[in-house]
Amino acid sequence: MKHFVKRNPHWAVALIAIVAVAFYWFAWASDRYVSRATVVLESPQIAAPEFSFSSLIKGAGGHGDLLLLREHLLSVDMLKKVQAELPFREHYSENGDLFSRLWNANSPIEKLHKYYQKRVSIELDDYAGVLNITVEAFEPEFAHQLSQLLLNAGEAHMNDMGQRLAEEQVRFLERQVDRLESRLDETRGALLDYQNQHGLISPIHTAEALNQVVGALEGELARMQARYSAAQSYQSTRSAELVQIKSHINALQKQIGKEQNRLAQETGNALNRVSADYQTLELKAQFALQTYSSALAALENTRIEAARKLKQVSVLQSPLLPEYATKPDRLYNASVFAIITLFLAFIANMIVLIIRDHRD
Repeated sequence: MKHFVKRNPHWAVALIAIVAVAFYWFAWASDRYVSRATVVLESPQIAAPEFSFSSLIKGAGGHGDLLLLREHLLSVDMLKKVQAELPFREHYSENGDLFSRLWNANSPIEKLHKYYQKRVSIELDDYAGVLNITVEAFEPEFAHQLSQLLLNAGEAHMNDMGQRLAEEQVRFLERQVDRLESRLDETRGALLDYQNQHGLISPIHTAEALNQVVGALEGELARMQARYSAAQSYQSTRSAELVQIKSHINALQKQIGKEQNRLAQETGNALNRVSADYQTLELKAQFALQTYSSALAALENTRIEAARKLKQVSVLQSPLLPEYATKPDRLYNASVFAIITLFLAFIANMIVLIIRDHRD
């Protein structure tokens, strides 16, 4: 036996390692109680979602909120919240064996966070769209309390994050609506003042009516001029009929000139200038009204979307209060170590045999 050990020390080392590791797993390793929970994020459906190719893609693989929840539950902020509500350092430093406990109860936050991630596991089931939360502790009550705390804190965080974003958007749109409402009042007031100043409800319509009047007068003038030319061929220019027609023509020409001066005179009160200014004010008022209406619609849509962004952590499996320890997997861990060790010893043995053959 001694001769075999001298010639094959790797087998002896492998055997000693297997026995030592098996002793640790079966006789020394502390029991750990596991509390499991399964959750899913849900949001209220205020309105029926649009059916589109992009919505199908999002629905098939869009687990962004679940990933955000997972990262938050494994974050340093979450660890600080756990320390504030549960005796995390005391529990894991005063219980457990040498290799599984927290060696230093006053460890810095970086090392404590690494240990926290060893005892808290959160995995995303991408196919089912759920989060599986697993908490290991040395006492079943502590594992259950820690798991329940993670659920409550995760739901509060997701709701707070959605509410902050939604409230910020709503406040921004409300400020925009107030500003646009003030601008709408200003443009409407300017339009009313302009109407009162010129005594016209609609200068554009007035200008159109004057154009029609001028057109009618010009038509009458052309008819009277034709009549005058026809009568002049057989009557004297001093005849009563020609004098009457001539007077009518002069009256028409004066009236046409008067209406044209009113419509397009070069003074500051020309109706065409009034119409142009009025049309500019009216367009500004219409644009302000349209912008204000769009802002109101956007505000209402944002409020609805804000309600839809509220997330509720729906529990598919509530945190389990363990009745017996399920960790560590003693037989599995010892078996895996033994297999790996024997495989390495076999490789070492092959190397030794090859070296001996080359020496011989």
